[in-house]
Amino acid sequence: MDKENTNSLSVGVDSVSKKPPKHGIIYLSSIPPYMNVSRIREIFGEFGTVGRVYLQLADKEHKKGWVELERKSVAKKVAALLNNTQVSNRKKSKQYDHIWNIKYLSSFKWAHLHERLIYEKAARRQKIREQIESAKEKSNIFSLNLNKGKKNKNYVNKEYEQLSSKNDATESKGKEMNVVSTEDRAKFLKGISW
Repeated sequence: MDKENTNSLSVGVDSVSKKPPKHGIIYLSSIPPYMNVSRIREIFGEFGTVGRVYLQLADKEHKKGWVELERKSVAKKVAALLNNTQVSNRKKSKQYDHIWNIKYLSSFKWAHLHERLIYEKAARRQKIREQIESAKEKSNIFSLNLNKGKKNKNYVNKEYEQLSSKNDATESKGKEMNVVSTEDRAKFLKGISW
């Protein structure tokens, strides 16, 4: 019985001393067109067990991505092996002209990626809020100026009417004076004639 207990103890010690392997994360800075998560899993699954995959969308295409492999050593080897190599060797493939750009991220955890994505999402929301507030301010200023213009239009029209009535009065006086002055001239000229 003692042998069985010692065997079970040694098995227990071995299981405790074995740590789970550290996960390795690789970064794909450019993803070929028509490539999706299942295709990425298929390609990197040839090298080892693939954990999580995240591909970032931009303009309806995946632009960059992160792949978590179960073992850190496998992730390093994959990054060294596939970096700057063709995605596909078949000439008729859509990815034939594309090259892998892969980097192993040392001391990078999936939680860091998650935090970054949350931060980027919050930054986008903040930017949209600022743009909306700016648009609201501009529309408020425009509507205030529009209302001022309507109010001032009446005021401007009153001023214009007052100015035009004054101008009409001075013009009529000026015509009368011109008429008078021409009559005086005519009399003066008659008086001078020899």
